[in-house]
Amino acid sequence: MGFRYSRNEGQDLSIGEVSQPGLRDALLDTNPATAFNPFGGFFRQNSARARQAVYVTLHNSGEYELPIYYATFNGDLFNLPAGPVSFAIGGEYDAPRFTRDRDALNNTFNSIGSTDGQSFRVNRDIWGIYEEVRVPFTSPTWNFPGFYSFEVDFAEREEWYSQNTSTVLPSGLFAGQQAVHSTYNAQKPKVSVRWQPLDPKYIGAVTLRGSYTEAFHAPTLGELTPASSQSFPIVADPFSPQTEPQIEERILGNPTLHPEVAYEWTYGIVYSPKWVKGLTLSADWWHIDMRDIVATRGAQTLILENPPTPGVVQNGPFVFRSAGDGSSPNGPVSLVIDPSDNLSGAVFEGLDYEAIYILDSTIFGAGDWGRLTTTVNGTWLSRAEFQAASNVKRVGIAGEFLPPAFALTSSLPWHRANFSIFYDGPADTWMQGLDVGAVVHWTGQYEDDNASLTGSTKLNEPRSGPLDFRARKVSALTTLDLLLNYTFNLPPPAPAEVPGFAKDGGKNVKMKDGKEKNVVPVSTAEYGCSNWKWWLNNTTVTLGMQNVTDEDPPFVAGSFENGYDESLTTIKGRFWYVGLKKRF
Repeated sequence: MGFRYSRNEGQDLSIGEVSQPGLRDALLDTNPATAFNPFGGFFRQNSARARQAVYVTLHNSGEYELPIYYATFNGDLFNLPAGPVSFAIGGEYDAPRFTRDRDALNNTFNSIGSTDGQSFRVNRDIWGIYEEVRVPFTSPTWNFPGFYSFEVDFAEREEWYSQNTSTVLPSGLFAGQQAVHSTYNAQKPKVSVRWQPLDPKYIGAVTLRGSYTEAFHAPTLGELTPASSQSFPIVADPFSPQTEPQIEERILGNPTLHPEVAYEWTYGIVYSPKWVKGLTLSADWWHIDMRDIVATRGAQTLILENPPTPGVVQNGPFVFRSAGDGSSPNGPVSLVIDPSDNLSGAVFEGLDYEAIYILDSTIFGAGDWGRLTTTVNGTWLSRAEFQAASNVKRVGIAGEFLPPAFALTSSLPWHRANFSIFYDGPADTWMQGLDVGAVVHWTGQYEDDNASLTGSTKLNEPRSGPLDFRARKVSALTTLDLLLNYTFNLPPPAPAEVPGFAKDGGKNVKMKDGKEKNVVPVSTAEYGCSNWKWWLNNTTVTLGMQNVTDEDPPFVAGSFENGYDESLTTIKGRFWYVGLKKRF
C-alpha cells in the first residue's frame, strides 16, 4: 500500500521571435519613427520602437501533476501436490492533470519562427483493479512423464476512466471548442503457460513457454485535447508542382478518443544443454495485432488520399490549397488539418533470439580466475503493416524509415542485434567487484522514405514514383561501447567485546521455567558513518565510453530536419562518462 505524488513545471522563453501583426503594422506604418524596414537589419536603420513591435519574447508554460494511490495483497490460497496456488490482487487510483499555457501570439498562430499551438487543460481520474493466480499442475517435486513441470498463470486488469478537456478558443479556420467530459472502461485478460517436459538430468533443461494477452492503452492527455498544434512536415505533392517541399500542418486532439486495444500471442523455447555447461539458448516468436490506434494520418497521407478537382480551389476539410500562379491545373497546398483519431490498426510479427554463454574458470580445475559472459541477442522483424483507416488497404512498413510525424512507431529495420562480452573477477578476492566488458550494437540497412523521395502515389510500392532514381537505402550502422564497473566489498569489522559481559563472552539469563541459561552476545557492529570504510563499502565506480570509434549516423534523405534517423541514432558521437553509486 502506498502513495506517490509528482509534479513538473516548465517555463519557456523564446527570445527574438517575430510577431505577425506587429510586422504587418510596422511595414504599413508611414511614421519613420515606428515604421519597419525589413532590409535594415536587426540593429541598423530601424528604430528601437520599430524593433520592439516586430521582435518579441514569447512566454509559454506548462504543468503536469500525478498523484497515485495503490495497494497490493498477495500470498498462497491453498496447496496442490505440485505446490501452492499463489495469488495477487491490487487496486490503483491515478489523477493526472496537464495544463499548457501558451503565449497570446502562439495561441492565435500569429508568430514567425516559433511553433504555434493553443492553450489547454486536461484532467483524468482512473480507477483500476487487477488479479492474478498461478497454478502449478506439476513440479520437480510431483510430476509424471512428459510433464516434469507445468504451470499456468491467469491474470486480468480492469480500469475505469473519467476525463475532462477545457474550452478551446476559436482561431483562424477553427471554431471554438466547448469543454467535454467523457468516460470509458477497459477490461483485458492474460494467460501464460510454462512447461518443462523432461527432467534436466537427461538432455538438460528444456522450457517451452507461451502466452496470450489482450491489452489496452488509453489516449494520452495531449491527444485528448481539441487544441491544435503546428508542424512543418516535408511532403511531395503529386498533384501540383507548385507545392513547397515543407508545408504547414495543424495537428488536432480529439476528446472522444477511446483506448487502443491489442491482441498478442507469443511462444518460445529456452534450452540449456547438459553437455555445454553455462550455455543458454532462447527464441520467441511474437505476433501483435493492434486496433483502434490513436494517431494522426500525416500530411503526406492526407494529400494523397484527398486529390483536388482540376480548376477548383481545394478548401478542406483536410487539405487546403491556394489558387496558385496558373502554371498547373491545381494550386499549391497551403495547409493540412490532421486530426487525431482511433485508426484501424497495425500488425507486427517477429522473432527475438538470444544466446548466453558463461565460462566459469573453475571448470578447468586450476582455481577461480573469474567468469566470462558472452551474450548475443537480437530481433528479426518479419512483418509490419499499417492500415490508416478501415476504408484503405494495409501498407507494409517493415524495413522502412518512418518520418518523425508518423507517431505510431520509430523506424523499423528488419534486423537489429547486440553482441557483448563481460569479465567478472573471482570471488573472495579484491577483484570480485570488477565488471568490465564491451558491447557492439548493430542495425541492418533499411529503406529510406522512398514514397516521398520518388513521388509515389502507391504507399505499398514506394519505389514506383516518377522519380524512381531517387530511391535509396539507409546504410547499416555498427557502434562499440566500453564499460568498467568496480564495486568495493570490504570485509566487516572484527566483533568487539560488549561491555558488561564476562570475559568468556556469556551471561546468565533467567528463563521462563526459572532456570538460568548462558547466552553469548552477538555483535552487530559494522562500520559507522564517520568511518571512511563505511562510505567506501558497497560503492560502485563506473567508467564508460559510447561509440568508441566515433561513427556518424548514416544519411537519411527522407529526414528533412537533420539528415539522420533520430528515432534510432544520435549525432553526439563518441561519448565518455563516469558514475558513482553508493548502496546503503
